[in-house]
This record gives sequence, C-alpha cells and structure tokens, in this order.
Amino acid sequence: MADTEKFYTEVQEIILARFNKTFDWSLKAKMMGKKAIEAARVFVEETGISDSLTAEDFLVEREAMLQEMFPTSELMPGAGRLVKHLHATGVPICVATGTHKRHFALKTQSHGEIFSLMHHIVMGDDPEVKQGKPSPDIFLAAARRFEGESVDPSKILVFEDAPSGVLAAKNAGMSVVMVPDPRLDSSFHETADKVLSSLLDFNPAEWGLPPFTD
Repeated sequence: MADTEKFYTEVQEIILARFNKTFDWSLKAKMMGKKAIEAARVFVEETGISDSLTAEDFLVEREAMLQEMFPTSELMPGAGRLVKHLHATGVPICVATGTHKRHFALKTQSHGEIFSLMHHIVMGDDPEVKQGKPSPDIFLAAARRFEGESVDPSKILVFEDAPSGVLAAKNAGMSVVMVPDPRLDSSFHETADKVLSSLLDFNPAEWGLPPFTD
C-alpha cells in the first residue's frame, strides 16, 4: 500500500556504486517481499560483494538511509480509495507485510487514517511468521485473525507487488491481484490471477465485491 520499494532500490544502488556494480531488476525481484536478513543475503551473494560486505553490515548501512526516507512515503495510487470503499461497504480488510514494526511505523506515520481502517495488521516480526515469503506463513496468520473464526483462504483476495508475495499468497490457497512495478520482467506475472498496472484499474465487482459508486 505504501510506495516504499523505490527507497530500497535507491539505497541499494548507492551501496553497489561503491563497488562499481549496478543494481538490476532481476536481483530486485529475488529480494522483494522477503524478510530483511534473507533479502540481504541474496543481495551480497548475487552481487559478489559478500567478501567485502556481510549481509548484517549491509542491513546496518541500509537502515541509516531508509530511516530518513520512509517518513516521506506516499500511498500507491488508488490504495486510499480502495481501502475506504471496502471498509465503508463492510468488507473485512487487513495488512500482511514482511516489514518489521520499526519500519512499518515510519512508512505509515503520514497515513494513520487509512491504516486505522484495517481489522488487523500482521508484520514480518510477528511470532507466528516463522518464514518469510514465499512461505504462506504471514497470509495464513492474517487469515486466522479475523473475528469469529479463521477465514477460508480460498475466499481471500490478496494485493501484491512482489513475486515472492504472489507465490506466498498462492501457497496459502488465496487469489492474488498483482500490481507490479513496470520494470519487473513480465515472466514474474504468471502466477498471479490478475495483473494491473495500477490499483486505480481494480474493479471490485469483478471479484464479487461491492462496486465503486464514485
């Protein structure tokens, strides 16, 4: 929902430039949606800098820059409208993000109104999330926390921008609408049930949800 992937890309480009290397979207696709330490290991190993920079040191260096960037994050186009519509029409909604609490607070501090409409929020450092995406852990944990009883995964629709997130949702038995960055290779779209260029293009009625009235 919060458009923060651009910050990760910018920081990682800065770090790699120091080693005279470039950051490309094939690597980005492997990192998106994973827990921080898992993504960090992919980063240093795939770029061949692991002898000079450990995954742990990479995270420390990246953290300092991200702390300044996250508070400026904006919502993805159409996200606010969609969340308000679903909440107003009684459709239960939640957030399942690999982001940890400290980062989530920074990313969402300007968007409290929207995130307050969520029934619940499950984050990457939640005790029930043993493995990061593409494991289904986080989505199954989110499904269990709706009021009453766990919701049947086949009745849940997930919105994702990361290939690993799409796989995680499908591994959980859920339907997925993918809203990828246009720079992501189209081969990563194949697992999603629907691919949109923007949330502004989402049609709720197509999924049996109350249609927009505005």
